[in-house]
Amino acid sequence: MRRSASFDVIVVGSGAAGLAAAVAAERAGARVALATKTTLQACNSAKAQGGIQAAFGEDDSPEIHAEDVMRSSHETANPRLVELLTSEAPSAIRWLEELGVEFTRQGSAGSNGHSSAGGYRLARCGGATRHRLLQVGDRTGHAITKALRDTYEAGAGVELPQHTLRALAPSEHGWVASFDTKEGPADVEGGAVVLAAGGRCFAEAETRGELSTNHPNATGEVTRIATDAGAETRDLDALQYHPNGGAWPSTMQGYSIPETTRAYGAVLRNADGEEFTDSLGPRDAVSAAIVVEVEQGRGVETPDGRPAVWLDTTRISPEDAAISLPYMLRRYRAAGIDPLAELIYTYPVLHYQNGGLVISEHAETTLEGVFACGEIAGGTHGRNRMMGNSLLECAVFGRRAGKAAAEKGSA
Repeated sequence: MRRSASFDVIVVGSGAAGLAAAVAAERAGARVALATKTTLQACNSAKAQGGIQAAFGEDDSPEIHAEDVMRSSHETANPRLVELLTSEAPSAIRWLEELGVEFTRQGSAGSNGHSSAGGYRLARCGGATRHRLLQVGDRTGHAITKALRDTYEAGAGVELPQHTLRALAPSEHGWVASFDTKEGPADVEGGAVVLAAGGRCFAEAETRGELSTNHPNATGEVTRIATDAGAETRDLDALQYHPNGGAWPSTMQGYSIPETTRAYGAVLRNADGEEFTDSLGPRDAVSAAIVVEVEQGRGVETPDGRPAVWLDTTRISPEDAAISLPYMLRRYRAAGIDPLAELIYTYPVLHYQNGGLVISEHAETTLEGVFACGEIAGGTHGRNRMMGNSLLECAVFGRRAGKAAAEKGSA
């Protein structure tokens, strides 16, 4: 057994939440170690395409944003966490910009976009009553994680790649995190621990024989480790399906077609070409409508026999597509399909773990000195998450977790 040096804060997970926590803790003066199962670049956050919500529109406010979150969650979210999420959203955006994220701006917002007073290109996403989705084209998650990772790597924090968490145990000065590494087992001591290892949807999809949008690292064992240590959870059964999973061609299966396609005019159609649901409804409602349409015989079938409906992306203007959907266009066109000229196959695909570890407003779990942020934490979204709020949660509660853990771990 190797015993590594001790740290004030150990962060487990290198997605947007873990990186935000690590940066915040390090900037608060803590000695930080960032542990990740494989490499720092491997995470779900980098795959997030649609965008990040924040109330910048002249007709919008954090209170309206919070109302949309609560309604989309069917009133199951924790109101205090939602209040923090939405009220701190604008400052989180400015923080990300300070770290180097360049959100899409323009003077003319195109046919289906709105421009805020600050010049942000804002889209209206599913479940929202206002245009508040900021984007970096359709690679928003990639831009955010890169900026956070570059910031952390430029600081004094330590990186622990190829460290798979296996157990957590209390110690005299905080916690001991036990890892499997390529060199064998290793214990790392920390005054506080931040768990930001994401959800379990990749592993869950394999169990169910379904497709998933998730990175293969999303296997959920860190949630189990925390519960084994005594942490409380909520809504763990509430897994979310992305309404628009790629269904064909095979190279696109499991791809999450950006929901901004619908924000910029795309609609869902059945085999008869009829619109059958509100394409800008909450995720669970849109996913359920697609499943019902197929079950009742009004769906279509992909060339390899999978169930699907049509996503009519021909309604998207070339201007909007060039600004906000360039990556999607490249991927489909490389497969011989032009989404601006033909309908594409889509079907819900397993995407997100809505529930998780119970946290306080400072992101502390029910275990003193153990914090959680991002997909592994529950309450902020309730049983149904709006698009654009996952990256926001990572930034808002990642910062909160990092600051609180630094204070706890350095005490």
